[in-house]
Amino acid sequence: MEEKREAIELVIEAVTSGARKRLACEILGVSVRTLQRWETECREDARKEADKRIPRKLTLEERQKVLDIACSERFKDLTPYEIVAILAEEGTYIASERTFYRILKAEGLLSHRSNQRPGTKKAKPAEYAATGPGQVWSWDITWLSTTVRGLFLYAYIIKDIWTKEIVGWEVHEEENDRISSKMFQRLKAHYNLRGVVLHSDNGNPMRGSLMLMTMYNLGVIPSYSRARVSNDNPFSESLFKTMKYMPAYPGRFKDIDQAREWMAEFVHWYNTMHRHSAIGYVTPAQRRNGESQEIFRKRNETIKRAKEMHPERWSSAPRLWGCDDVVWLNPSDETREMLLQKSA
Repeated sequence: MEEKREAIELVIEAVTSGARKRLACEILGVSVRTLQRWETECREDARKEADKRIPRKLTLEERQKVLDIACSERFKDLTPYEIVAILAEEGTYIASERTFYRILKAEGLLSHRSNQRPGTKKAKPAEYAATGPGQVWSWDITWLSTTVRGLFLYAYIIKDIWTKEIVGWEVHEEENDRISSKMFQRLKAHYNLRGVVLHSDNGNPMRGSLMLMTMYNLGVIPSYSRARVSNDNPFSESLFKTMKYMPAYPGRFKDIDQAREWMAEFVHWYNTMHRHSAIGYVTPAQRRNGESQEIFRKRNETIKRAKEMHPERWSSAPRLWGCDDVVWLNPSDETREMLLQKSA
């Protein structure tokens, strides 16, 4: 086989230099067809499980040399980037930085050496699906500016992700788990909290010991965003934007009484008058009471009659009004793909 490979290389070299392939084969005493057969026989096995000869692969001696250099007294505290640079200055090249790292990792010689705790990849929060009201809630705290620069009030707001309704709110001069705990204890007089999934970020008011104990006693299932991942809590962030971008938002409050009075008016407007885009431009109260289906039916009948009167104005089927029966919290990649296919 080695002789066949050598003959193939000689012919390739001759053809590259300008010779004709047939004449080169005649000099070697073989036919062109024989050379073609040899090329097939010498070809590497292309099957996935086959053993392949990798020309760039380091030999065992070279791999051991990499390990000896990296573990030597001179280089043991240096990174592969520093080792390769120093060796290159001295006229020696063994392998690339990536190859150093790959060999050291394979031998279990890579470890975290800093005094700080190594960074870890946070798992995505668990996926939950809400098919009706009172199943999955999202809550957060937003700052309310006051007329005194640097002084803020804190609005605690809880939202049902299925109805988009604000189910609880309070305004305080500080934020801590004691206030959060008392707020949810008061909510149990109006809602059955056992089994409710409560999603939030990782602030102390959400994960403090008093709040955790309260959720345990009430039977609430906690769900938390990943650290420094803002879009893990999109429902509350969307609510805060609606609140602070509306024309009636004062921008700054003179005191806590004004803030609470304004928040009460906003919550009433949001729940009973605001037509929410995510639920087909009906109000959260209509969604909760089941009135939204009748509203969608009337709209669709109106659109259908309009198309029958003027079909030339529609180049495709009219858009039907409605909203999703299932609202997802932290959907997985598979669920996102399913939703995209459904919408398409």
